[in-house]
Amino acid sequence: MTNPILTEWNTPFRIAPFDAISDGDFSPALETALAAHKAEVEAIATNSAPPSFANTVEALEAAGEALDKVLSVFFTVSGADSNPDREALQREFSPKLAAHFSDVSSNKALFRRVSELWAHKEEQDLTDEQARVLMLTHRGLVRAGAALEGEPEVRMKAIKSRLATLGTEFTQNLLADERDWYMELSEADLEGLPKFAIEAAHAAGREKGVAGPVVTLSRSIIVPFLQFSPRRDLREKAFAAWAARGANGGKTDNRAIAAEILALRQERAELLGYESFADYKLETEMAKSPDKVRDLLMEVWGPAKVRADADAEVLTRMMQDDGVNASLEPWDWRYYAEKRRKVEHDLDEAELKPYLQLDRMIEAAFSCAHRLFGLEFRAVDLPLYHPDCRAWEVMRNGNHVALFIGDYFARGSKRSGAWCSAMRSQAKFPQEQAPIVINVCNFAKGDPALLSYDDARTLFHEFGHALHQMLSDVTYESISGTSVARDFVELPSQLYEHWLEVPDVLREFATHAETGEPMPAEMLNRVLDAATFDMGFQTVEYVASALVDLAFHEGDAPADPMARQAEVLDALGMPHAIGMRHATPHFAHVFAGDGYSSGYYSYMWSEVMDADAFAAFEEAGDAFDPERAQALEQHILSAGGSQEPDVLYKAFRGRLPGVEALLKGRGLAA
Repeated sequence: MTNPILTEWNTPFRIAPFDAISDGDFSPALETALAAHKAEVEAIATNSAPPSFANTVEALEAAGEALDKVLSVFFTVSGADSNPDREALQREFSPKLAAHFSDVSSNKALFRRVSELWAHKEEQDLTDEQARVLMLTHRGLVRAGAALEGEPEVRMKAIKSRLATLGTEFTQNLLADERDWYMELSEADLEGLPKFAIEAAHAAGREKGVAGPVVTLSRSIIVPFLQFSPRRDLREKAFAAWAARGANGGKTDNRAIAAEILALRQERAELLGYESFADYKLETEMAKSPDKVRDLLMEVWGPAKVRADADAEVLTRMMQDDGVNASLEPWDWRYYAEKRRKVEHDLDEAELKPYLQLDRMIEAAFSCAHRLFGLEFRAVDLPLYHPDCRAWEVMRNGNHVALFIGDYFARGSKRSGAWCSAMRSQAKFPQEQAPIVINVCNFAKGDPALLSYDDARTLFHEFGHALHQMLSDVTYESISGTSVARDFVELPSQLYEHWLEVPDVLREFATHAETGEPMPAEMLNRVLDAATFDMGFQTVEYVASALVDLAFHEGDAPADPMARQAEVLDALGMPHAIGMRHATPHFAHVFAGDGYSSGYYSYMWSEVMDADAFAAFEEAGDAFDPERAQALEQHILSAGGSQEPDVLYKAFRGRLPGVEALLKGRGLAA
């Protein structure tokens, strides 16, 4: 029988036929697709005609269609709806894919053709976009090791293969720890929890096959428990499990894996002639060097720590007033911060959540996209990879723009966190193709599903990434959408969060789940006034993680990453009651793959720009100013990686920003 992954997808929007695909289809499809791509690359490399942009670079852009289909489907389901068979396939595929792409990048004949084009680029009569793609293709091959010969080349291939295997193991160990742990609660243990948290605990219990409510390690469940449960002993037990993910000993322990990953990355960088992996990784980012990253992070760390230390004193006094004569611990912070927010801002998350219905927040994100960019969203019924998924056709002026899929609810088969990915990216070559974009989140189920304010921000954040994919308007897929520098990719996502805080948006879409009434004006004012509440905590936990990531990759790889982590935090004077947002054994951003390795700082680098970018709308006097929106789409959202990010940003704003707008936005300015 024909493998459904490799057939022509005669489906609506040419989406993968998920209802026809079984797990048994993936392995044979991958073998066929790898062989096809290998043959395509070999044909390009051995072409007897002199190299040209068309027969070499464009040919590479067009190659691998079958492989793209296999990987887009597989990585979608393996990340968002895993099972033992898919986990086994991930372990099988990771080294195969690493070996395959290593073979492509080390193909000497191919590299000679690309190098010849690069050496004579001025004679090629290329468009600006073609010149950019040629540069990126040549640079990518060099950085992948194409110029290596002999033993270094062999070793580079081995390193890539091992890193791929280790990244998969790290991810699966973390998923296993998150999936397997839960804490059963009695009805008495539910004391103090708001209705939404109780309902989420019961729903989690049903998913685990337990008769009563449970706390799991899903952020949408454990964070409300830490915020509201007066049971300090249970908070401590839950927090300890959350903090210990990937560090519980046994087969799911990630500490040795992290050490090996760091050592291999250092060796990889040295093979390519760099002093450190951070030097290698940051060369192509906006930051360019570890020193610039550290300068930014430390400029923010100082005022953030001052704020966090002052907040810790307040929370400690509150705890002592409760009769708890002990030091403030990490499992205490969220509980007393929530009580303090109630006192200082008269804002209770249990009171706020009914106004933040998931469906209404989705409508809000869509509405802002319509007002800014003229996009329209029409729900469509399609076979998708999980019943929780929903799909919308995105249109503008009656024309199809994209297909958008939302997968919003937490489940045991889904890795933690939230992300955006493209099952198909926008391109015009070798033929026109519209993007298929997915937002994946981990919100607690409910009827209706209610979000925290942080959840709502996450929804807007991921939708900002989705807009970067949907509105892309370039010729070549390799520079489409979010194919930009890592410390620029978070600009559209973090910028879009600002529209959640526009009063008109909340007035229209923050309606009560039971009464349908809009959020009262005085509550809306309290929400906006509290926007920077507890920002010392949030900033310290983030910056600490970013500085540890940088320290891991800047010098010699540490033999004991946990000891290095402790050294960095001690030198910073890390507040006792605040943990890293992502401690080493569960720092998937850094160890699940190379994406954010030496690059976790990029959220803050982008935040410097997003604070300044939204100020452009404020200066225009309208959060939906048409001229600013058109400039944002033209210079940022549609441009992909067609130019250097600083060029794109200056085209939008006229200049690069300083850190002042970020500190002001976080309420940390002096």
